[in-house]
Amino acid sequence: MVALEELHGSDNNSIATHPPLSHLLVKNVLGPVCQTVRLSVMKKPVLLLLLLGAMVSCLCVPVAADTQPDPKEDNIFPGKEGILQLEKGNFKRALRRHKQLLVHFYTPLTSEGQRVAAAFEAAAAELQGSEVTLAVVDVRKEKDLAKTLSVSGKPTIRLYLSGDINNPVPCPVPQSSASILIWLQRRAGSAADLVVDLSQLEAPEELTVVGYFKELNHEYAQVFYAAAIDLPDIRFAVAQSDEVISKYNVPQDVVLLLRKSQLIQTHEMKPETSKEELVVFISVYQMDPVTEYNGQTASQILGSPVLNHALLFVNKSSEDFREIFSAFHGAAEAFRMKILFVLVNVDEHRNGRLMEYFRVRHFDAPHIRLVNLTDHVTYNLPSETLDVEIIKQFCQSYLEGQAKPKLQSEPIPEGWDEKPVKELVGMNLEKVAFNPNKTVFVLFYLAYSEKSRAVFPLWEELAEALKDREDVVVARIDASANDINMSMQGSYPSLCLFPALYAERVLVYTGKRKIKDLVKFVDKEMKKAQKDRVKEDEDRRKYTEAMKEEEEKNQNKTKDEL
Repeated sequence: MVALEELHGSDNNSIATHPPLSHLLVKNVLGPVCQTVRLSVMKKPVLLLLLLGAMVSCLCVPVAADTQPDPKEDNIFPGKEGILQLEKGNFKRALRRHKQLLVHFYTPLTSEGQRVAAAFEAAAAELQGSEVTLAVVDVRKEKDLAKTLSVSGKPTIRLYLSGDINNPVPCPVPQSSASILIWLQRRAGSAADLVVDLSQLEAPEELTVVGYFKELNHEYAQVFYAAAIDLPDIRFAVAQSDEVISKYNVPQDVVLLLRKSQLIQTHEMKPETSKEELVVFISVYQMDPVTEYNGQTASQILGSPVLNHALLFVNKSSEDFREIFSAFHGAAEAFRMKILFVLVNVDEHRNGRLMEYFRVRHFDAPHIRLVNLTDHVTYNLPSETLDVEIIKQFCQSYLEGQAKPKLQSEPIPEGWDEKPVKELVGMNLEKVAFNPNKTVFVLFYLAYSEKSRAVFPLWEELAEALKDREDVVVARIDASANDINMSMQGSYPSLCLFPALYAERVLVYTGKRKIKDLVKFVDKEMKKAQKDRVKEDEDRRKYTEAMKEEEEKNQNKTKDEL
């Protein structure tokens, strides 16, 4: 969500040869001729530019020592087009046999899965003959293996090295086969691999990330290169000439974002700057201040490291669209790195599912909704006027925790409390959950999530096991259909216990999802709550007596005054 590097030389710059990176040499997978890349060191101060991802020319991955096919391997590892088909029975054997095993865990019949699979297959064709072996695992069929390896239903690519099953290297979700090839090359390289002259850098439409460092072995350059590995779809470069200072008026040890050779933004490197911080900075400014939601941008939006999203639901053909968009864009400029601003055209029928998820109707537009992708709590802009100052105030109040969430609720279903698992909605959640005389165990789920629905049988079984205990309630609520006015720790599905107390306490269960463990958790917390309840009751008794005494004093005082 998320091309191969080319070395550009200059006749005017003296370059001393460096021993070849023999461990990176491979046949030229994109052409008939194998090119050998040699590094260079400077004999005099010159501008050095490392362009990563500028032109696809040569993939540097080791050639396998044994290129002869093993006739037995076809039976052990069935597959096609150079990609092994792995399953629970042969996965560990494949790890032992292949020092570098790149595995795509995929779910068939999903559009994202098919796109990633196409990129993976194309990369496999380019990597034939290298020491990197590609394999696939059908997550739908190999559920036990996926569970053992902690693989979700999302497209996942991992690189297993030297048979280590516990510490795979995650590959960013690729946009194309080039993404995979560049990622492998950058992993095997360093910030000193390729050098070109800044004057030879083209001015592409795409973002180019340039790091200006005096020393390539400095920690700043290492952090920069680590970010380049995590962002294989973006062009990266390293410059060392003072020409950068005069051309762009920046200090040294700085990261520059360029588009069409124009400086967009800079990020000064500091000792505390982390790879993660740099990745966020680059990812944010790779996108426009306002990004329209569509099929091409959906993965980029959902994969953004900025989890606070402001969504403008608007009809682009309306008379006031330009005015509204201008205000939204103005606010977006003020909250880069903090909030991602997204435009959703309600007149586009392909946005129907997104609008249904947020329960926004066509006639609700224009409408601004803020949401955090971690807890899914949504906030509506409490104003019919959409000017830049009102939008900025709304965003600021949200970041400061002062904005009030919109409590959206489905109607209370008929017979909601007649089944073992009670069906809660937004409007009766707190009344049921915070009952001081009941211990209530609630499953917060997302109706559209397979992971959430997979917990339903377990929850039914739990309700059946506790059905004879009148002081315990087992319930569930669809968090995607009802706005929850409480913070849920972790992602959905979330299992939350509400002890039988007057204090509104919520306990998030994080243990094993098995009946005996769930029942044990309920019993343990009920015992704790019983002790706390004794103190609560004593405090309430003392408070009631104090109030009665105060009332009697006031009555006696009134009588004396009369």
